[in-house]
Amino acid sequence: MSNKQITIKPNNHRVYQCPSEKKLELLNTIIAENATLHIVVACSKEPQSIIDALENKTIQVIEDRELIKQKALSCELLISFDLPIKNIVYMARVAKATQKALLLLSQEEQKELHQVEMLLGRALKQETREGFAYPQAPKKEESHKKKPLTKEQIKEVAKQRYEAKTQAPKEKKSDADDKWTKKKKAPNKFLGKDKNGKAIFSGKSGERNHRYDGKPKVGKTISIKARKPKGE
Repeated sequence: MSNKQITIKPNNHRVYQCPSEKKLELLNTIIAENATLHIVVACSKEPQSIIDALENKTIQVIEDRELIKQKALSCELLISFDLPIKNIVYMARVAKATQKALLLLSQEEQKELHQVEMLLGRALKQETREGFAYPQAPKKEESHKKKPLTKEQIKEVAKQRYEAKTQAPKEKKSDADDKWTKKKKAPNKFLGKDKNGKAIFSGKSGERNHRYDGKPKVGKTISIKARKPKGE
């Protein structure tokens, strides 16, 4: 079918957003509002379930396979209960309408509508009837952005950090670290012994960098022998 065969005005070709579970309710509402028009309901499958749910039993409900076969079929208002599998079939539906064409579109079918609009050559006007809107997805909680600190607050934070750092207990050095530190210090000078025979060193007590066993450490003795000059 070519879109040239569609005779209805663009403003009379509309889309009604509707959740799948509420389509039958909206269909009965639209039929009641347009009771003076010749109405045909087109669907892609299960026409009997729609017929059973209609309040107005005079309305014709036809499946796409039968609709295509009936070339002489026409109506004043064509209501598409769903989107057909093939876009060209939807164009065949709308071509049967002489005044209005309405499409009940679920949220899941929205992604397929673009292909129909491409074939039609224009976007279809979408409307939401009261009580038939798509369910709203829960809003994500907005993360609260931290407000920038004032100068006074910055000073206070800096002060607290400084106090925490200065008041924090110093880490106790291990014995290995202590020995290494001691090795770095210059050796104390041995001054001799006191009355009791205890060794005396220069510097304060506890500043020695080596253990003392009570005996002064003496270096190795080196003996040097003079060589006789040759020829003597």
